[in-house]
Amino acid sequence: MLEKVEEVQERLKSKLSNKRFIHTIGVRYTAAALAMRYKVSVEDASMAGVLHDCAKYFSDEDLIKKCAKHNLDCSDIELRNGFLLHSKLGAYYAKKKYGVQNEEIISAVRYHTTGKPGMSLLEAIIFTADYIEPNRKPLAHIDEVRRMAFVDIDEAVYNILDHTLDYLGESAKHDRSGREIDTHTIDAFVYYKKIHDEKFIL
Repeated sequence: MLEKVEEVQERLKSKLSNKRFIHTIGVRYTAAALAMRYKVSVEDASMAGVLHDCAKYFSDEDLIKKCAKHNLDCSDIELRNGFLLHSKLGAYYAKKKYGVQNEEIISAVRYHTTGKPGMSLLEAIIFTADYIEPNRKPLAHIDEVRRMAFVDIDEAVYNILDHTLDYLGESAKHDRSGREIDTHTIDAFVYYKKIHDEKFIL
């Protein structure tokens, strides 16, 4: 399967911007490292990592049009914030354009941006790898999250969701772009906060 991963990676090289492609490579290898740590298929993690942003090169308007063309259901929030749809369209492309039949890989691509309650290990790995891969711009807390990712994946997911919601909340106060928080992210935070609280709060 690694030969197939290399083939898909080569196809995406001509579609993604150089910056996005470098990020994709970072996610692939971070996901593979996490897969080894948590005894998940390295090949599956590599494929999901390579494909996670396979539809990222479209504009918000084009993402909405492409999803409509392929009859992909879109929420009102997604229609108002088209960038959220790259993961949904990416999951569709993973299956239809890149021949992936493994539904867990497809789902990992689908939820890598928003997360969701009760993610599988592969889903959690791709969600986490997308956030912590080494080419990400430095954040005040990222080293801590990177360390935690290899100790307790659920706690890493909780921290990522917590920081993401804080960031989006602050951005909403200062940014007029009108970006909203996807309900999957809120639901995921509630789910992983409960796990966090059960571990750390007496």
